[in-house]
Amino acid sequence: MDGDEGERRLAMLRAEHRDLDDAIQALGALGQPDQIQIARLKKRKLRLKDEIAALQDSIIPDIIA
Repeated sequence: MDGDEGERRLAMLRAEHRDLDDAIQALGALGQPDQIQIARLKKRKLRLKDEIAALQDSIIPDIIA
């Protein structure tokens, strides 16, 4: 994956992560929120966070000083 493609994928993952956060907040604001659905969204959000971190590591190599 080249740098531009990685950056585009990273932007897409970050947007999806934000959208999930908004969805979780909206579901939580309901009178009787669906806890199972919220748990699924939170689990997906954590997977995205891990994927974002891995992608960032592959785009920005570690420099040992």
